[in-house]
Amino acid sequence: MANLTNEVNSSFCTCKREYDIFLSFRGEDTRNKFVSHLYEALCNKGFYTFIDYNLQRGEIVSEQLFKTIEMSKISIVVLSENYASSTWCLNELDHILKCKKDGQFVLPVFYEVEPSEVRKQEQKFGDNLSKHEEKFKDKVQGWKAALTEVGNLSGCHYDGGLEAKFIQEIIEKISEFKIKGTLLFVTKYPVGVNSRAKEVESLIDIKSDDVRMVEIHGLGGIGKTTIAKVVYNKIVDNFERSCFLENVRENSRTDDDIIKLQEKIISKILQNQHLKVNNVSKGINVIKERLHSKRVLLVLDDVNESKQIENLLGKHDWLVSKSRVIITTRDERLLTTLGKVCTTKFYKVKELDNHEALELFSQYAFHKVEPDEEYSELTIQALYYARSLPLALRVIGSHLCGKTKPEWEDTLRQYEKYPNREIYQILRVSYDGLEENEKNIFLDISCFFREKNKDFVENILDKCNLYPKSGIPILIHKSLITINYDKLLLHDLIQQMGMEIVREESPNILRKRSRLCNYEDAIKVLLENKGSEKIRGIMLYPPTPEQVPLHPEAFKMMENLIFLMVYNVEISEELTYFPSGLRLLEWPNYPFDFPSNFCPQQLVDLKMWKSCITLERTFKQGYLYENIKSINLALCQFIRKFPGFRAPNLERLDLSYCGNLTEIHDNIGLLDKLKYWSLDDCKKLKILPSKLNLKSLEWLNLRSCKRLKKFPQIHPEMKCVKNLYVHLGGTCIRKFPSSLRYLASGFKVLTLPAVQNLDLSFLLYRFKSLTSLDLKHFNRNMLDLNIWLKPDYFPVLEYLDLSNSNVVTIPESITKFTRLQTLLLRDCEQLQEIPRLPQSIVKLDARNCRSLDLQSYWRLLDQFGQFLGILAL
Repeated sequence: MANLTNEVNSSFCTCKREYDIFLSFRGEDTRNKFVSHLYEALCNKGFYTFIDYNLQRGEIVSEQLFKTIEMSKISIVVLSENYASSTWCLNELDHILKCKKDGQFVLPVFYEVEPSEVRKQEQKFGDNLSKHEEKFKDKVQGWKAALTEVGNLSGCHYDGGLEAKFIQEIIEKISEFKIKGTLLFVTKYPVGVNSRAKEVESLIDIKSDDVRMVEIHGLGGIGKTTIAKVVYNKIVDNFERSCFLENVRENSRTDDDIIKLQEKIISKILQNQHLKVNNVSKGINVIKERLHSKRVLLVLDDVNESKQIENLLGKHDWLVSKSRVIITTRDERLLTTLGKVCTTKFYKVKELDNHEALELFSQYAFHKVEPDEEYSELTIQALYYARSLPLALRVIGSHLCGKTKPEWEDTLRQYEKYPNREIYQILRVSYDGLEENEKNIFLDISCFFREKNKDFVENILDKCNLYPKSGIPILIHKSLITINYDKLLLHDLIQQMGMEIVREESPNILRKRSRLCNYEDAIKVLLENKGSEKIRGIMLYPPTPEQVPLHPEAFKMMENLIFLMVYNVEISEELTYFPSGLRLLEWPNYPFDFPSNFCPQQLVDLKMWKSCITLERTFKQGYLYENIKSINLALCQFIRKFPGFRAPNLERLDLSYCGNLTEIHDNIGLLDKLKYWSLDDCKKLKILPSKLNLKSLEWLNLRSCKRLKKFPQIHPEMKCVKNLYVHLGGTCIRKFPSSLRYLASGFKVLTLPAVQNLDLSFLLYRFKSLTSLDLKHFNRNMLDLNIWLKPDYFPVLEYLDLSNSNVVTIPESITKFTRLQTLLLRDCEQLQEIPRLPQSIVKLDARNCRSLDLQSYWRLLDQFGQFLGILAL
């Protein structure tokens, strides 16, 4: 990584430059007239200019003067009639041209001489060089080459007229270079920047003829500006004009601020510091009119609204071919809101990898690429806190630099509770730019819903009137949250920032905060019974199970509580009050029934598995619970009958392992939106709804419902059901209603019960979507697969399990199941014959098929024997 750092440094800094300009001239010709006027004009324009008034001259140029040349950004060589008569001037020129190879800008001024005289060493230039031949024979050839080179450079030619006007031309040339050539300081330790800058450069593609905008977006403090500066320094010389405009967001608060930015662009690119604009609209027009013929490079840093781009570039359709605009922003959608007027490219800044993070932190904390060995464990803690964010690594490393180990330990403990203010203020910028609605969504996610499923969170927040389907994408585009595998994720420091915003609502009075997600804070409020109407959410998550003596009316004062999430908390006294405005109630292992006065009409999600609730007095027969979308009451042993309340939006119902549940009310069979319904291992369940009209059903699990003998009738409207997973293994269902035909084409996975004399006539229906059929442990005597195992009935079957069944032969029709991949025949002790199987099979288990004839054995060995581990006989 040290090489990477050096490489980046070399890209924006060659050597220290002390002077802006070095003046080389023949004193006898020009010192007291032209050069003195030029020197005065340069100084008046603010150029720090060196002129050798005080140096002693001789035939050998001093080392001091050479160093002065090297430490200048620009050299102006005034080539007058007798310039070549001075060996001092010729040595200066030779050294100046060497510095030109290292990046110095050289401007020749042909003062009352023709460039060809210099280039070809004609007239006085030729005469003077001839005079040097005898004394400086070994140097003359080098001086000639230097004069030829400088004579070929583009410069300024004076052959009469107003000297003041000519000097102004020189000033304009120098100003143009100074604007283009002044490189930006990037950062003290640009670790990992170069590789990211190269990726941005590839998107910019300076060789392309189009007009192009490149958006660099990402989390605050991740290094967007640093990358933009490196890219700017590398490509700026390819453009006629350039401008790097920093902190656009911060400097665009008022019209006066915007006008100042416009004037800065005009000043930088037009080199006109005196042109002023009166209003924003005029500024846009001035920029457009004056720049429409220039190939420009513009960097607009830290933009948060498309209006800011419009104020500086209008509709940006005036940009000339090969112009480039780089935008840094936290909003990944920024450029998409501008419309399609040029080529747009997008680059999301990647976080530092572990090695880069370690080096960057070590550079700031220890001034070297690796930490001191005695601080290695503390360094790991610091890196864990910073989570590869360059801003945090820089700030924390600088803060800890030079401190003792006890100071490190104390500081890192403090960071766990209170964020570093510098980091916090920079990260908070993204939050401050949100509307009130998005702010509430962000704080709710930060405090309660990190790593939760996006659909789950949207369901909850939608019923809180927060419009999450539009709000969450805004948070994503602002780089505050991300989504991975449908989970809402936040950078640790972003989450800490959100929680700090909540703490700042009331630093000392806990009940005045809107959200209590810290266990110590929440338990203090509850134990002291000091809740208030300001609290909208409580998360009580002690690290280990804890006995908490909650007051029966601990939630009485929290009328606006909408999120209540409690885990690992044991209470000994029954609560008498739950707020009826709750949208989310998570309290597994709750040891009592619901309070008698609890009205859950607003409830969206109920998670109270392994609790002692009974449901009857809370979810009342026939009542409408319009908001409820998910119920998880698995392992609730006190539920005996599931009541027939109306829940038109219920999507998930988990009653698994409710060992005393015996009956499900008919109303539950009419829930239009129910997708997932699990009654797994409800051993006493006897009665399901008499008819099912569950048009959205995707999963039905009745596994091990040992007393269940009857499968419900199926309403014809369930024909629309697709991709249905049904598990009936372990039930006592022997016959299915003829109405099951309405579901046949929608089955995806079907596991059938292993009971004697199961009527399989329904398998003669067409199961167009069935990919998996499980008849494991089917013990009907002499199971004849010839009747129903036909490819027309199961055209897409991939998985067939007949393990431990009484099947005798596999029919020849099996060869036509061209999608079948898995065939399980293990422990089929009566199986005698297996035909040639389809080539699609990749897994075959025929272990313990003791009656299998030898011909079938050799046939299988011939077909699958080359695949070790696939065939098991």
